[in-house]
Amino acid sequence: MARPTASSPSSAEPASPGGASPAAPLRLPPGISLPPTQTVVRLRRRPVGAIRLGRDLALDVSTPVPAPSPAAPLLVHVLYLSVDPAMRGWMSAARSYIPPVKLGAVMRAGGVAEVLAVHPTAAAGGTGSSRGSDSGGSSAVPAVGDLVTGTFGMCEFATAAVRDVEALSWLPRHVSPALALGTLGMTGLTAYFGLLRVGAPAGGRGETVLVSAAAGATGSVVCGIAKNVLGCRVVGVAGGAAKCAYVRDTLGVDAVVDYKAARGSVGALTKALARACPDGVDIYFDNVGGPLLDAALRVLSRRGRVVLCGAISQYNARERVAGGGPAEYVQLLVKSARMEGFIVLDYAAEYAAARAALVRWYAEGKVGGRLEVVRGGIRAAPQALAMLFRGDNTGKMVVEVGNRWLRSALPGGGGERRPNCNRVFR
Repeated sequence: MARPTASSPSSAEPASPGGASPAAPLRLPPGISLPPTQTVVRLRRRPVGAIRLGRDLALDVSTPVPAPSPAAPLLVHVLYLSVDPAMRGWMSAARSYIPPVKLGAVMRAGGVAEVLAVHPTAAAGGTGSSRGSDSGGSSAVPAVGDLVTGTFGMCEFATAAVRDVEALSWLPRHVSPALALGTLGMTGLTAYFGLLRVGAPAGGRGETVLVSAAAGATGSVVCGIAKNVLGCRVVGVAGGAAKCAYVRDTLGVDAVVDYKAARGSVGALTKALARACPDGVDIYFDNVGGPLLDAALRVLSRRGRVVLCGAISQYNARERVAGGGPAEYVQLLVKSARMEGFIVLDYAAEYAAARAALVRWYAEGKVGGRLEVVRGGIRAAPQALAMLFRGDNTGKMVVEVGNRWLRSALPGGGGERRPNCNRVFR
C-alpha cells in the first residue's frame, strides 16, 4: 500500500471524494453509471478514550462522487477497506509518523478498489503519472478494470494519483483481493519485517518466539513465519478459549497462553509465560503493550529481542500516565537485551521481495490467516473499527464496501474468490 499523500482522502484535505471537474468529459465503461453522491465516514471529533460512533466518526451521505483530474487521474470504486489498530492513532492530534486526519476529513483507511476511469492526461504522462516518483506506487498507469490498492479513505468512490496506488498484478489467480490487505499486503509485510529484520532470528531453530495478539491479523502471520518458515518454537498469547483454540489448532503453535485468565496481573502473566517458555523467550513480538509487555520482559532470555509492533491495549487510554512505561525495562539491561520499534513504511524499497516471499509461503501453506469480513457496505465501517478495539475479531478484519463492477484486464483477474462472510450489518 502506498504512503498517504496530500491528494488522497486520508490525508490533510478531504479532496479525493469531492474531486475537481475533469478537463475532458468522463468516459465510463458501457453499462456503468455513477450516482451523484456517495456515503463517506468523516472524523468529527478526536476520540477521548473509546471511539464513539456518531460523535467521533460520523456518516456523511451527501458527498459528491469525485471526477478524475490531471492531478488525480484515476477514478476508483472501493471494494474492501482495511481495519487497523493504527487508525486510532491517526485520529489523535499527537505527533506521529504521518500527519493526523484533519477534523471534518474522510477517515483514513487503506483499501482495494477497481479502476473505473482514467483521465486522458495520465496516459500522456501528465501530472498524475508516477514517473520519477519514489513514493512506492506503480510506475505504469492502471487500465480501466484493474484492481489497485491505495489509501482511499472510508468512502465508496475516490480519485488518486498514479503514484499513490499499486496494481494487483502480483496477486495469485483465484485469491480474494481482500488478502492484499491482510496476509499478502501491509499486514503480512509488517509481520515479515518486524520478525525477520527487527527480531533478527539467530538461525531460527532452537529459539523461542512469543507472539502477543497471536489470533490477530499481524500476530497470526508472525506465528506462521516463525513456526513454518524458520522452525522456531512458537508460543502465542490470545484472549479467551475460542481464540486460544484457533491459535493452537489452526495456526499450529507449540503452546498458548490465555491472557484473560490472568486478569491483568503481571505476576500471573509471568507465571503463565514461564510455564509456556521454560527456556525463556528469545524474541517477543509485541502487539499489545501493557502488563503483558512487563511479564514478557521478566521471562526474556539473555540477548533477547523485543519487537514493538503495536500497543493496542493502550490506544484507547484517556490519558498517558507519567512514568507509565514498562516497569520491567531494567530487564533489558541485566539481560543484555534490546527493545526496538519500527514502522513498516521504512522498508518500502524492499516490499516487492518480501511480498514475493509471502506469496510463495502462502501457496505452500506456511502462512495463512483468517479474514474477518464485515458486510453492510461503507455504513458498517465505523462499527467494524469499534469491534476491532473490543477484540471481537479473529484474524484480519476488512469491510466489504461494494461488489466488483468490472472484470479486470489483468492476467490473473476475473476469477478471484469472494471471502467468506463473518459479520453483516444493515
